[in-house]
Amino acid sequence: MDSRSVSNFELKAINAWDKGNIWRVIKGLFLEYCSNSSVHGVQYFGCKRRTLFEKIWWGVMLLLSLYGCGRLIQNIYRKWDQTPVIVSFAEKSTPVWQIPFPAVTICPEMKVRSQYLNFTELYRQITRNTTVDPHQDWSNETFDLFRAVAQVCDAHILKDIQLNQTEDPNIVEKLRNVSMPIEKALYFCKWRNEGGLCTNYFTETITEEGICFTFNAQSSQEMLREDQLHNDYEYITENKTSPLWSLENGYSEKSDMDTYPLRVLGDGARAGLFVLLNLFKFDRELICRGPVQGFKILLHSSSEYPQVSRQYYRVPLHQEVIISVKPQMITTSEGLREYTPERRQCFFNEERHLRYFKVYTQQNCELECLSNYTLQKCGCAKFSMPRDDNTKVCGASQIQCYNEAEDDMLLEDVKYLVDKSFDFRAKCNCLPACTSVQYDAEISQAALDWKSLIEAYGDSLDEDEGAEFSRLSIYFKEAQFITSKRSELYGLTDFLANCGGLLGLFMGVSLLSLAEMFYFCTIRPFTILRAYQERKRRESNVFFNPPPPITEKTK
Repeated sequence: MDSRSVSNFELKAINAWDKGNIWRVIKGLFLEYCSNSSVHGVQYFGCKRRTLFEKIWWGVMLLLSLYGCGRLIQNIYRKWDQTPVIVSFAEKSTPVWQIPFPAVTICPEMKVRSQYLNFTELYRQITRNTTVDPHQDWSNETFDLFRAVAQVCDAHILKDIQLNQTEDPNIVEKLRNVSMPIEKALYFCKWRNEGGLCTNYFTETITEEGICFTFNAQSSQEMLREDQLHNDYEYITENKTSPLWSLENGYSEKSDMDTYPLRVLGDGARAGLFVLLNLFKFDRELICRGPVQGFKILLHSSSEYPQVSRQYYRVPLHQEVIISVKPQMITTSEGLREYTPERRQCFFNEERHLRYFKVYTQQNCELECLSNYTLQKCGCAKFSMPRDDNTKVCGASQIQCYNEAEDDMLLEDVKYLVDKSFDFRAKCNCLPACTSVQYDAEISQAALDWKSLIEAYGDSLDEDEGAEFSRLSIYFKEAQFITSKRSELYGLTDFLANCGGLLGLFMGVSLLSLAEMFYFCTIRPFTILRAYQERKRRESNVFFNPPPPITEKTK
């Protein structure tokens, strides 16, 4: 091979390879890289005019720059990996007609009508007269009914009473037979300023508070996986469907103002819900639920199963309560679908499968998790919890057990930080839904002189003697609200741009500088090897095929 066709570095590398000195080949490659590198400071290592001290000084500077750059890139990577999402306000306000009116669940504090059971009298017999044995002194029907009602009373009042009932598969039927019917508890309703019977708007729902009444919730077939649930009773009796609405996508463009779930055009009491609530004076029960009589009110999303005892508003008797609703909505940008749920800290509906619920929300997930934990701890589930045919319904003697199970679930997160064996709640993995709607409220309250009101209308309560009323109004406070949105805070492009900026700042490195390193580590050695092989091939041809001798004729 003609030495003029290769560089001086390449020629030295070929000669070193020919002598079998690999280290000299590597040294030659390194010196060639130093002479041609675009990285600041590296060229001084290949300069023969530099003293050893100068090379050491530049080496230290390069190491310090590399260390500082590496630490900052590590911080950037941690931020990109752990906090890639930011929750910010949306650019535009959202009108209230784009979201459903809140689902409203109303639970009477009175759990049993006096004509069926005098709970206070029976409670006194057990606690004050030690000679009373319910098994012998009460009928089986009375004792079973007392134990059924006990499960929807304050748990502490029955803590030391032996009820001797591990399971009660018929509890819902018993509670439904003795509780206040919907047409009596909800006396009159008005929706969007049009009055009518409350049975046109409300349906029965089974909650931990017993038999409650819900407005504007999704039907059982849309919210629950009915094929996985038992057939003993229905959790939700609502049968209206919502084919033109979903929690993630909102209302379809084809939907009108009368679509389900119901919505309103604007704010104010005229566009809201009005309910006249009723309890009877002779049905008042002080032991079961304490001295404050009235109703518990829960506002929740239409696709969310109500859990009234966790958060509620109270409407006492003889009071008018006005709830001014302020929606809080969080959406998630489509760009975050590529992220894992753990990185974005939320689930899209199709990503998280629940056994008993078709619609994923954090509340639905936690209710299912609590049901599974209660089954594991007590061997049964509370009547209001979702369960299958093989799961027993807890009886009255299990009240303390399933209440302790709920308390233990709340402690799981704290215990898990110390001891990873407490991982039941962590395994449930109940992250928030990527699209969620919550309804915050401002409440005002005033005395209601309902007797004077009825007299003014000239009506009579002869058929409903002993009735005592409260009035509830629910409406949106404002016609528009600001939504929150999860979006990408720190994407791959931002990460690479910051890494490139730091590398350029500390070392003058660009993408082509990285390409140079790759070239001298991979392509360049093979180029030298190929030149070496070409040289050996030519030398071999000369040895086996020498040129013809020079004669007088060839001259």
